[in-house]
Amino acid sequence: MAQIDRALRSNIKLRHLQLIVALDEFRHLGKTASFLTVTQPAVSKMLTEVEDMLGMQLFDRSRRGTEPTTAGISLVRFARSVLAEYERTRDEILALEKGVAGRTRIGFMVVAMPTLLAPAIAQLKSESNAAIVSMDEGDLTHLLPKLRLGEIDLFVGRLEPGYASPDLVTEALYEESMVIVARPNHPLATKKSVQWKDLINQRFVVPPSWASLRVKLEQQFFKNNLHPPVDIVETASFLGQLTFIADQNSLALMARSVAEHFAKSGLVKPLKLDVPIDVPPVGFITVQGRKPTPITQRICEIMRQSIASQA
Repeated sequence: MAQIDRALRSNIKLRHLQLIVALDEFRHLGKTASFLTVTQPAVSKMLTEVEDMLGMQLFDRSRRGTEPTTAGISLVRFARSVLAEYERTRDEILALEKGVAGRTRIGFMVVAMPTLLAPAIAQLKSESNAAIVSMDEGDLTHLLPKLRLGEIDLFVGRLEPGYASPDLVTEALYEESMVIVARPNHPLATKKSVQWKDLINQRFVVPPSWASLRVKLEQQFFKNNLHPPVDIVETASFLGQLTFIADQNSLALMARSVAEHFAKSGLVKPLKLDVPIDVPPVGFITVQGRKPTPITQRICEIMRQSIASQA
């Protein structure tokens, strides 16, 4: 215990932590060496140094590459957290020197982008055009680990109740309904009334099978005594969704505000069909006890004000 404590407090340097994270990313000594612009023997030597400091093996080496041990997984998590905090502090200090608002790193879902997050960023940039906003798109499964490690400062998207946790602070902003969309010249887009049975023989772009929205969409067909469409393409990519709508005349499930935003550009058209799918509210998540940076606090304030002004 004393050896590990001494190593973590005094001996391990940032370059060691950068090495550990790179090895976890690439799982290969040669690729890690190339990424860090050092030789492979230098990577091996540095890894041995860290393992000697801690008195334990961190990565199993083989001809196929490197794989973190149980202890290695713990150190990778520690390294990511420390490096994220280092980058946050560095950016804040540089921002103070330059007299600008600094940087915020936001993880987001598409549902929050067009009508909430993008306008908020526009206002933030109007207040300080040198403010930097880094964006990372994904779902809660992908983004919450990054939020906990400090690799992003804020999550904005659907607040799925299954991901609620004591270490997270959630704030709901508004409810968002769903619609079925098609490209504007799709035969169903011009119908005055669309029924669920009209969708059966259409190609559908659907969320992956593990997504709650996929399950809820299929339930709507069953509630109408129908089987879900069999001609489907699965994707979690919004760009993929738009591409299949435009190029293959597919239908898709989309948040109403997102659909209305892109309808203005002529990319999609909501069908005249009631879609009674219950979805969680849209809002943001931060980490309990971690004080947000001033720029992160400001963009949260802007989003709150925007929703309040629409009430």
